[in-house]
This record gives sequence, structure tokens and C-alpha cells, in this order.
Amino acid sequence: MHNNNQKLIRRLKIIEGQVRGLQNMIEEGKYCIDIITQTSAVKQALSGVEDALMESHLGTCLVHQIQKGQTEKATKEILKVYGLKRK
Repeated sequence: MHNNNQKLIRRLKIIEGQVRGLQNMIEEGKYCIDIITQTSAVKQALSGVEDALMESHLGTCLVHQIQKGQTEKATKEILKVYGLKRK
């Protein structure tokens, strides 16, 4: 899990740099389509982080809940994750 967290932190730092780059692009009056292209890249990168977190949660935390007999809690969390991902 620790290695996975390090990868996620690295990804988030890259995204942070991309967002700063977007700010600079707007301040410099860059072409709108170029800015939109970069915002799309940021959204895709955040989606990748979200996917990794969900995969980890479903594969570890929820499995542990089910093993402990906390199936109702696990079911609620699965439905919550599903609902969040659909937004």
C-alpha cells in the first residue's frame, strides 16, 4: 500500500504542475483550444488517480469488511463508490 501511495502522490504532484501551467496559460492569454486541451489532460489524470484509489479500496478495505461480516456496510460503500464514479 505504501508504494501505491507514493505513486499516487507523484501523480498528484504532476497534476499540480499541470494546473499551475493552466494558470500561466490563462495569464499569458494562450489560445483557448490549447487551454481546453490541457484541462482535458488534467481531468484524465485526476480520473486515473480516482480509479487507482477506488481499485485499492474495493480490493482491500471492502474485502476486509466482507471478511469481518460487515456486508451491509460494504454494500453501501460499493454503491457510494459507484454513484461517485458515475458523476
